[in-house]
Amino acid sequence: MFLRIRHLPIMLLLLSLGILPLLSETRPDHLVAAPDLHQAVRSAARARQDNLTKLDKFFASEPARKALETVKLDPVKVSQALTLLSDEELANLVARSDKMQSDVAAGSLSNQQITYILIALATAVIILVIVAAR
Repeated sequence: MFLRIRHLPIMLLLLSLGILPLLSETRPDHLVAAPDLHQAVRSAARARQDNLTKLDKFFASEPARKALETVKLDPVKVSQALTLLSDEELANLVARSDKMQSDVAAGSLSNQQITYILIALATAVIILVIVAAR
């Protein structure tokens, strides 16, 4: 036999001395402290809830309700569909709605343009939900 039993403990010792320092060096980089993880989860949940609240207010506004009525979309269903979107999709829609609201405040959009944008946003929500359901 090439490896004798009496050499086995020495081989294991040498192997462990060579590998264990490598394992101990890489392990801390991959661990996340529980408080840090908890804080990250709470921050993500808070951001998601803030985005949902902003979009609910946006779609509850008078111009949005009129635009949704124009295309016969139920505002309640649109609001329910928002909860099915990913965090990234919600953030994207919030950015679009914020831009539109700032454009409206600046007076750079006509009522017709506002209606078209609102219809596009509501349609985007519905399409995203349909795609996510597949």
